[in-house]
Amino acid sequence: MIKPITGRAWATWSCGALLAACVLPATTAQAAPDAAAALSIVQKNNCLSCHAVDSQVVGPAYREIAKKYHGDATAPDKLFAKVRNGGAFVWGEVPMPPNPNISDADLRTVIAWILAGAPDH
Repeated sequence: MIKPITGRAWATWSCGALLAACVLPATTAQAAPDAAAALSIVQKNNCLSCHAVDSQVVGPAYREIAKKYHGDATAPDKLFAKVRNGGAFVWGEVPMPPNPNISDADLRTVIAWILAGAPDH
């Protein structure tokens, strides 16, 4: 039979648990991306001239990008650099133009949304 923790042992255990909860880093679970905000950002910055959620236009579909980078922990930084600086020969020969005017926060919102599979909501 398991004995209940009481007295001094209980106080020690609870203080340790409280300390661990305060000191240990949070889990890696991330909040769901804000689809409405991401869609607004891609519309405002003309991203939809070359991309669509689920079909290739000039550039790849957002959902294809999500599939390609699924499980790649470095994907957010790679995509940030690609969108910010532009580049070519990742999805074909048509170059991605640089996008220096999108704020870092907006760019990270869009990238999180894309990597989540570009959900509608």
